[in-house]
Amino acid sequence: ITVVFGLVILCIAFNIADMTLLAMLGLSVLTVAGLVSHTDVFNAARASSGSLALLFGGMVVARVLAPTGIFDNLGTRFLILTGGSGRRFLLLLTALTAVVCAILPNATAVILIAPIVIQVCKELDTDFTGPLILTAIISNAAGLLTLVGDPATFLVGQAAGLSFLQYLQKISPGGLLSILIVIPLMPWLLGPIWKARRRLSPDLRPEPVARLGFCVLSLCALAAMVALFLVGDYLPIPIIPPSAAIIGASLALLALHVSRYESTEAVFRDIDWRTLVFIFCMMCFVEEITKTGVMSGLSRMLYAAFGDHLLETSLVLLAAIGFLSGFLANIPVVAAAILLAKGYLVMTKMVPELALGFGFTDWPPQSLPIFAGMMFGGTLGGNVTLIGSSATLVAAGISANHGKPIPFAAFMRYGVPIAASQLAASALYIWLLAL
Repeated sequence: ITVVFGLVILCIAFNIADMTLLAMLGLSVLTVAGLVSHTDVFNAARASSGSLALLFGGMVVARVLAPTGIFDNLGTRFLILTGGSGRRFLLLLTALTAVVCAILPNATAVILIAPIVIQVCKELDTDFTGPLILTAIISNAAGLLTLVGDPATFLVGQAAGLSFLQYLQKISPGGLLSILIVIPLMPWLLGPIWKARRRLSPDLRPEPVARLGFCVLSLCALAAMVALFLVGDYLPIPIIPPSAAIIGASLALLALHVSRYESTEAVFRDIDWRTLVFIFCMMCFVEEITKTGVMSGLSRMLYAAFGDHLLETSLVLLAAIGFLSGFLANIPVVAAAILLAKGYLVMTKMVPELALGFGFTDWPPQSLPIFAGMMFGGTLGGNVTLIGSSATLVAAGISANHGKPIPFAAFMRYGVPIAASQLAASALYIWLLAL
């Protein structure tokens, strides 16, 4: 299992073939070898269902909004705000991405913001790949601002039993810190764009939004999804974020059907199934690795090395998960790390063995740094490479679709220094959280 998984990752790194194809081929080899059962696939589907639902719902809403022209309109307005300054463009892009990711999953935010980035870069006569990579990286950091901002964060938050408001109080400030730490790095990593100055046309005006009524209905679907993210836990019948994402997507498709602007088949055809299938395949790999007993062995090693010293354990998890998430995709890494952390906390006798099961949330307050380490490590470690997170995968796909594929090594030129700085800042925040 380990050999096949390692070969898949190496082939992806060297761009031997499409990464989703490689992941599927790897699973096919394990299946033919008799190592993958239908139970394993079912377990992987259960573990990944929440994250995939968040991504799918956001993708549908973004795709429904696309033909209204709202992105072109916003892109022109955004361009006017930059005043032709590359520095202002990057700072405004950071702020916009942070706001959008506070209410929507990060991959969805990239889908929504990418058209604006590409339009503005064309007007400023600069390459859009750097700002697009920056958008993905900021979206991962901003995914820490709320419980629904990143599928990996949602997995850990759900396992920790954190409500939306509890998350805002305990984790969100660390997410804000990880965004701010990127700004001093921009002149170094994006120097030509940071220094760019262009004179904008005085006649620049935003194009009117096509089919305003349909656009309003679609935005209402988006607003309903966001509202359910915020208050779903407090309704008489609780609605968890993945369910809220599916409800929002359904309302957006209903608005499309009623308006007859285009067919729902066209929307489903344009969904980024490639990214969704890749994430699911990686979850299947994690299920197979977990089945070998590696996670329980690592839990014992962690306890043997650090005992009940939770701060040290949290920092080790932050570093280890941060590294692995960059090369193995953060969602499956975090899913495996949750099992490891649960096993460790059981060994410390802070929780009963019942905690190893699905749905246990009665964790002691002093265990929060453990979960925070997994959140920060998984989310920010996903910035290291273009396969590290759903947001970076989506950004790479959009760039390729516009004629500029992003090489694996080229992404790391941005991702490694930013992720290292963010993880260092996160270590400081976890230390403060443990006091």
